[in-house]
Amino acid sequence: MSPRQISKPRARQTREARPYHHGDLRRVLIDAALQLAAEGAEVSVREAARRAAVSPGAPFRHFPNRDALMAAVAEEAQRRFRVEIEAALADAPAANALARFRAFGLAYVRWAMRNPAHFEIISTGRYFAHGSSAELTRDNAELIALTERMLTEAVAQGLLRSTDLKRVLIAGRALIYGFARMNLDGHFPRWGVEEAEIEEMAEGVIDLFISGISKP
Repeated sequence: MSPRQISKPRARQTREARPYHHGDLRRVLIDAALQLAAEGAEVSVREAARRAAVSPGAPFRHFPNRDALMAAVAEEAQRRFRVEIEAALADAPAANALARFRAFGLAYVRWAMRNPAHFEIISTGRYFAHGSSAELTRDNAELIALTERMLTEAVAQGLLRSTDLKRVLIAGRALIYGFARMNLDGHFPRWGVEEAEIEEMAEGVIDLFISGISKP
C-alpha cells in the first residue's frame, strides 16, 4: 500500500487587511499642523493628514474639524511656553519678586523669538477662536494671576514706585508682547537693530522698564 499523500495547505493568495496603526497619531498631526503654520501654509485637517502620510479620513477621530486641530496645537504651544517660564523662574532669586518678574518677561520674549509659529498661534485669533479652548483660557488666566502675585509681592517688599498693579501689569504686558510682535513682523531692521542684536536689545528694554517701575 503506497503511503498516503498528505496535501499541504495552500498558501493564502491574499494578505489579510491590517488596520493602519500609528504610535501617536494625534501628536503627529499636531506637529504637522505646527509645521504648516511655521511655513505660512494653509492649515487644515486634511493637509495635516497628507503631511503626516496618513489617509485623509484617519485624523477625524481625533480632530473633527480645523478648529479642534488648531486648539490642540495652541494648547501644546502653551504647554511648551509654560515649561520655559517655569524653568526661568526656578533660576530667578526666590526672595526678590521684581527679579522674578524680570525673568518672566525675558523668558516670554526669548521664547516668542525662538518659536515664532507657536507665538503666532497662541497670541492671535488668526487660526481659531481662543475662547473655544477651555484649557487655553484657564492657562492664560493662570499666567496673569502669576504676574499679579509677583507684582503684589514686589509692592510688599517695597520695590515698586506705584501700587497701581493693574497699570503696571498692562504696561509690562504691552512691552513684552509688543517687542515679540515687532520681532515677528520684522520691524527691527528699520530701527537699526541687526538680528544678532535683538536678544540683547530685548534684555536692555526690559531692564529699562524694570528701572522705571522700581523705587530708587
